[in-house]
Amino acid sequence: MSGIRGIFVTGTDTGTGKTVVTAALAAALRSEGWNVGVWKPVQSGEPIGSGLSDAEKLAAGSGISDPPEEVASFTFRAPLAPSLAAKAEGVRLTMDMLYEAGQPLCSRYDAMLVEGAGGAAVPLTEDALLAEWIAFLRMPVLIVARAGLGTVNHTLLTVSFLRQRGIDILGVVLNEGTRASGVAGVAGPPGVPGVPYAADVQNAPDGPDPSVAGNAALIETFGGVKVLGRFPPIGDGPGPRLLAETVHTALDLAPVRSFLSKCLEPSPELSKKAPEVRI
Repeated sequence: MSGIRGIFVTGTDTGTGKTVVTAALAAALRSEGWNVGVWKPVQSGEPIGSGLSDAEKLAAGSGISDPPEEVASFTFRAPLAPSLAAKAEGVRLTMDMLYEAGQPLCSRYDAMLVEGAGGAAVPLTEDALLAEWIAFLRMPVLIVARAGLGTVNHTLLTVSFLRQRGIDILGVVLNEGTRASGVAGVAGPPGVPGVPYAADVQNAPDGPDPSVAGNAALIETFGGVKVLGRFPPIGDGPGPRLLAETVHTALDLAPVRSFLSKCLEPSPELSKKAPEVRI
């Protein structure tokens, strides 16, 4: 079985903001000195060169120098699930094919942040769901979820689905950026679970979404997973510095740093041979 050092970022659905959160996490970790890269094994719906593809956003937001054609191993035109988008172009995706395609990129870094497509139950190939691909890679998961009404149900179902396949979950990020912008001038502490702030006034003129304040607590209570915080709305085309600052302000990266520290520790055998080598 194959494996990749790093963390897999999945969502509770498509459109939850996985790309901006993945890029932001990479930017934040790289600003701390971690040698991490980003990888989008397969993307669909936007061609490279449009400026709108996930690969281009990942590269620009994380601050890496890899070209988008390498960040995304496969790009398909149709805005469909990967298996259908590939089939429409006469390509039969397999997990081995995806893994081999990403090896040159992954070999440049100590660890990778790998962004999935859609949610954990999306068909990735003709015979495998995304969750089976995550298990194949032997990577723990960060779940990106919307912050508003409905997210508790979607998040708990995702947690259960992943655990059924033996996949470890590092935490959940509630993404405010998937909701409408807040009202200017309303301030508060972004990223603090259970504490509403400016973006909570979405759904105007109806006022604040009453579900937001308690969602993190419900997810932690019933899902047994840690909510790392709420990622705030950040505008279009944010650069690595702003994304890194936002992560450091809004999210608790302790579980991420702890996992990376453990997975990058040299084996005892390697340590004896070359103590200075960090893998």
